[in-house]
Amino acid sequence: MKQAIILISALLLGACASYDGRGLQPGISSIEDIQRVMGEPAMRWRESNGGERLAFPRGPAGYHTFMVITDASGRLLSLENVLETKHFAKLRAGMSQDEVLRTLGPPQPQWTIYFKARDELVWEWRFCNEQAEPARFYALFDQTKGTLRTTMSSPESLSVPLGRDRRGWCSG
Repeated sequence: MKQAIILISALLLGACASYDGRGLQPGISSIEDIQRVMGEPAMRWRESNGGERLAFPRGPAGYHTFMVITDASGRLLSLENVLETKHFAKLRAGMSQDEVLRTLGPPQPQWTIYFKARDELVWEWRFCNEQAEPARFYALFDQTKGTLRTTMSSPESLSVPLGRDRRGWCSG
């Protein structure tokens, strides 16, 4: 019985999707390889070159969203974590919600909130900041226009009791 449980556990672990796409190779890996390794994308968009953009969020407890770009033949062009400062810096006031989604992938739906008095919709993502500390990134939209007003971020240590240090959670 013990051997059967070990075998079943090993098979189940082997069938799990890869967290970060490890083993995929640009120019070689196909869309089928990408989905076999990473699972089904949460969102997908058609690119102007005929390829696709695929979003693989790894939250709510995770700190990454991996964005995969393919060419028109379905071959991997790039794969990178987009929940980083260099991608946040691409966001500009006036961008549409779709443009923000194409840049960062989907926010955590359970953390989305609407502030009626400001007519403001706030989307939230979890990420590891430059100090290797868990943090939250916020996109604030004018709900009526559907456009980005501004963005901001805050380390999680500012919102937890006694500012508990969680930097070890982002190292690895």
